[in-house]
Amino acid sequence: MGENLVIVESPAKAKTIEKILGKDFNVKSSFGHIRDLAKKDLGVDINNKYQPSYIVPDSKKKIVSELKSLAKKAKYVWLASDEDREGEAIAWHLSEVLGLKDENTKRIVFHEITRTAIEDAVKNPRKINHNVVQAQQARRVLDRLVGFELSPLLWKKVKPSLSAGRVQSVAVRLLVEKERDILNFKTSSSYKITAIFYFTGSGGEIIQVNAELSRKLKNNAEARIFLEKCHNASFEVSSVTSKSSKRSPAPPFTTSTLQQEAGRKLGFSVAQTMAVAQKLYEAGKITYMRTDSLSLSSLALNVASKLISDKYGSKYHLLRKYKTKSKGAQEAHEAIRPTYLENMTVEGPATEVKLYDLIWKRTIASQMSNAEIEKTIVSISVSNMEDVFTVSGEVISFDGFLKIYSASVDEEDEKSTKIIPPSLREGKKLEYKTIMATEKYSQPPYRYSEASLVKKMEELGIGRPSTYAPTISTIQNRGYAVKGHQSGEERKIEILEMTEGTIKEFQKNERYGSEKSKLLPTDIGMVVNDFLIAHFKNILDYNFTALVEKEFDEIASGRLNWVKMIDKFYSGFHPIIEKTLKESEKSTGERVLGKDPKSGEDILVKVGKYGPIAQIGRAGNDQKPRFAGLRENQRIETISLEEALELFKLPREAGSFEDDPLVISTGKYGPYIRHKGKFYSLGKEDDPLKISEERAIEIILLKREADKKKLIKTFAEKENLKILNGHWGPYISYEKKNFKIPKNIKPEDMDLEKCMEIIEKAKNRPTHQAGKKSSKKST
Repeated sequence: MGENLVIVESPAKAKTIEKILGKDFNVKSSFGHIRDLAKKDLGVDINNKYQPSYIVPDSKKKIVSELKSLAKKAKYVWLASDEDREGEAIAWHLSEVLGLKDENTKRIVFHEITRTAIEDAVKNPRKINHNVVQAQQARRVLDRLVGFELSPLLWKKVKPSLSAGRVQSVAVRLLVEKERDILNFKTSSSYKITAIFYFTGSGGEIIQVNAELSRKLKNNAEARIFLEKCHNASFEVSSVTSKSSKRSPAPPFTTSTLQQEAGRKLGFSVAQTMAVAQKLYEAGKITYMRTDSLSLSSLALNVASKLISDKYGSKYHLLRKYKTKSKGAQEAHEAIRPTYLENMTVEGPATEVKLYDLIWKRTIASQMSNAEIEKTIVSISVSNMEDVFTVSGEVISFDGFLKIYSASVDEEDEKSTKIIPPSLREGKKLEYKTIMATEKYSQPPYRYSEASLVKKMEELGIGRPSTYAPTISTIQNRGYAVKGHQSGEERKIEILEMTEGTIKEFQKNERYGSEKSKLLPTDIGMVVNDFLIAHFKNILDYNFTALVEKEFDEIASGRLNWVKMIDKFYSGFHPIIEKTLKESEKSTGERVLGKDPKSGEDILVKVGKYGPIAQIGRAGNDQKPRFAGLRENQRIETISLEEALELFKLPREAGSFEDDPLVISTGKYGPYIRHKGKFYSLGKEDDPLKISEERAIEIILLKREADKKKLIKTFAEKENLKILNGHWGPYISYEKKNFKIPKNIKPEDMDLEKCMEIIEKAKNRPTHQAGKKSSKKST
């Protein structure tokens, strides 16, 4: 067993590989050591990737020491980290730290954890690819240079504790530009004409047909004239055009398309998709999930062929070999697919079952026949006008791949189709039942969802499969974007409806602008973006970011020296940092809304130390400026003067309770009630300017009741020590610090001595260095 030492990243991966290789191989997980190295030297957050358990520094040293000892005893050391640049760099780091000798070090890679793949990798080991390591090194250094130089600049010129990064800042730019497109969108209205026609079928039944005019009308008056003409017109089917077409299945999943489809079909976030896929991969259920390749192995193609033919019939199978469109595809050599296609389902948590089902169906569908569609367009002429109504529809004559899977689309691409009655033939006379003119407003662009942002980043060549999820998580964690729902607003639309020659006009309420789970740039995100665009336009240029990715590819293939590439970039970048530091003004996104009616001072909005604020007056005047925080749904670029003035009505008294006033105000963490020196947060549904005395009392009583349930025990000897019930179980609260109670101890039975014992043990425990907050400087 000691002759072969295999080192992988995670415990789950080690466990699966150990079962395959057997007793001749000693498989070890180096996750604690890998995480430490990756954070320190690679700029990679392995916490997100592998989710290792808590390890204090002494344990890390023990792991390294153990690996060194095992490596010395082993005849061969097999480095089996993932098959991407990150994994190659990890293998190199292990080799360096453990002092491995070239002659007994073997690098093995595989894109699936199956017996065939692992055994084949062991039969065909290779050396560490130093070009690939240097490409990862170049990415790390470049991203650190950008992050470490831009971030301190933002602290001085915008707001403390901000960060910038080569990829994350470009992603924020995409969100900001989309938001401004929406804000600047000029809506216009027109009238859509629809009609319900009918005719008598061969069996005497009444058959209805829904049709639409092939053009839109400009206004209400034009729509009314059109309806009046239609009353005296006759309608006839002037043509029926049918056309056969074929619809091909989507290719198997790459990282980005899996993230997009899981978002649309399953409602998964990008980070959740990757976390679940990681577990499926490490359990040997799917192939490697960080890939931009579309190809499938010969074995997978053969299994798919037999499975489809046996289950659905040979006419449903069509061999397809997809070619990867991405020039820089480097993350792996195969698309994401089940390792064993004959397994239609897997056991495990619901999220794993759902994602596996999606991957299985997409893979199998990619090897199935085209769906055959019969598309039909019916034209209906109007006797006294040149206008034509149309009915379009389709019938699936052969379902093909649609039997098991249909790829979803973004909102912009959604279309609806109808089924055309077979008896609707050319020359058929029709009567109208209802003709309706409905006012329609032009729609602004849709905001990005996580899935559509990944799609856009991939189209522009920004980032790589391994960077999409952490980038999207970072811009949300840093407060540059929020994911949420937009409730939209209501407006009235005009409708004209003609039935039997009588035109009825009425209004209907329509909700517009509502969106779910979309990414919205925050005020601070927009201000930072504007500052970076003004001074570092090249860094945020989409072509520059894509070009850098291509240069990393050149380094990985050995055609470009990474040091020269970094030197060329930095020699142009650093002088701009110095110039901006000296010459640029502080950027707050300030916008003057008007004058305060009472004082005559300017009312403005801007980004302050703790976020977006409204301000009356300026520093240096006779009176000190007054400040009020913007509410959650308010934005610097859209807030009105009237809305800003409302903010200064706080704090206000909403009544009294227990002989003390109920003071409503807002602070750093949102609106709250202050009562008897205590603070009670308002719910999202509560408007601080309108909340009643009754509702304020209700919130206070609910909080008191919750606090009672939370409290387990107190001690008269130490009033500031309490045993409380928390989200993660019971704990001790003492001197503004929390201490976990071991599971084998009943909290209600604890005395003061036991509490202090637990507190002292926790205080003497070694500090977990890797758990400290990382620098705000980001890649």
